[in-house]
Amino acid sequence: MPSNNVKEYSPILIRISISLLFLWFGATQIFNPEYLAGYLPDFILASDYANNFLLLNGVFEVVFGLLLLIGLFTKIASLILALHLLGISFSLGYNDIAVRDFILSLVAFSIFLNGKDKLCLDKILLR
Repeated sequence: MPSNNVKEYSPILIRISISLLFLWFGATQIFNPEYLAGYLPDFILASDYANNFLLLNGVFEVVFGLLLLIGLFTKIASLILALHLLGISFSLGYNDIAVRDFILSLVAFSIFLNGKDKLCLDKILLR
C-alpha cells in the first residue's frame, strides 16, 4: 500500500500525462495534419478549411497542453481541455475512439476538480 508521501504525486502524474497527450495530438495536427484529417467531421473535411482547422486546433492543444504541463492556470486549462475533448468525443459518434476520448475528458476534468498540485507553477508562484 503506497504511503501518503507517494500518493501526493498521483495528481502530478495525471496532469503531466494528459498534457503530453494534448501536446502530441496538437503537434501532430500542426506538423502532420493528414494523419488526423480522417477524424474531422464530414462538413469540415469537405470544406476548403480542413487544414486550417487542424492547424488552429493543433495550436490550441499545444498552448493549453503546455499550460497544463507547467501547471499555469491549471484549473481553467484543464476545464477547457476537458470540454474540448468532450466535444470531440461527441462529434465522433459512438465508437471505441469516442469512448476513449470521453474517458480522457473525465481525466482532464478530474484535474480541474483537484486544482493545483504541489509542482504546479500556479502553486509555486503563490508562495
